[in-house]
Amino acid sequence: MNGEVNSFFVRIVTPVLLIFMLAPLLVVISISVSDSFLATFPPQGFTLEWYGRVMADGKFQQAFLTSLTLALSSTVTALLLATPAAIVIHRGDLPGCQMIETLLLSPMILPILITGLAMLQFFSVAQMYLVPINLWIGHILIILPYMLRTLLASFKQIDHSLEEAASTLGASPLSVFWFVTLPQIMPGILAGCLFAFLVSFDDFPVSFWLADASTEPLPIYLHHALARVFDPSIAAISSLMILTSVVTILALERFVGVRKAMGI
Repeated sequence: MNGEVNSFFVRIVTPVLLIFMLAPLLVVISISVSDSFLATFPPQGFTLEWYGRVMADGKFQQAFLTSLTLALSSTVTALLLATPAAIVIHRGDLPGCQMIETLLLSPMILPILITGLAMLQFFSVAQMYLVPINLWIGHILIILPYMLRTLLASFKQIDHSLEEAASTLGASPLSVFWFVTLPQIMPGILAGCLFAFLVSFDDFPVSFWLADASTEPLPIYLHHALARVFDPSIAAISSLMILTSVVTILALERFVGVRKAMGI
């Protein structure tokens, strides 16, 4: 009986769920190749002209570069912060490790829009008016929990007997970490970087509060473009954002393997 139920879910429910999740993305992509000057569905004709217009737009290029730079820099910084934090929390060397873990993971619990507003107020009180730095700090705050959770899961799967053997043979703590621990947690690091990059690249709530006209990430640029006009170029921008996420995942699959990076 259980086998029949599982087979039903695999054959019927799973494809339905996939179609339900992918349908909005397919609608956006189809609108982006419409030959009409208005965003309509079903699309009329076929053209890639809207992609050409978007790619040639200097403001789009600047917004895309801003989001890409912001996502890469915040991901690297979050990795450098989350790795030692995960080591301390996993080993329990310091008192209050559970409280530290809860504090670092708290941005996942709070509404991101409220978090962005709180950071805006904090930066205003602290008289921190450098928008790129504020955005960088804000993105680190929201992606750090994803990196930390993934690393903690990887540390729980470490074979500590290998570390003990390396220490017994005279390896220094740094050598043990670099040659024994790091290879074991590398899939978790890659998965955490993937999640962090995508969350940062697509972030709207925090960027909405912290960005300005001179430093405008891609989601904010898209939001402002929607307020001006709703034509297929908007769908083209959204499709390019989708493509960026897909390329990131395919690159991870190509060089490492998604299942391996996720620890599956």
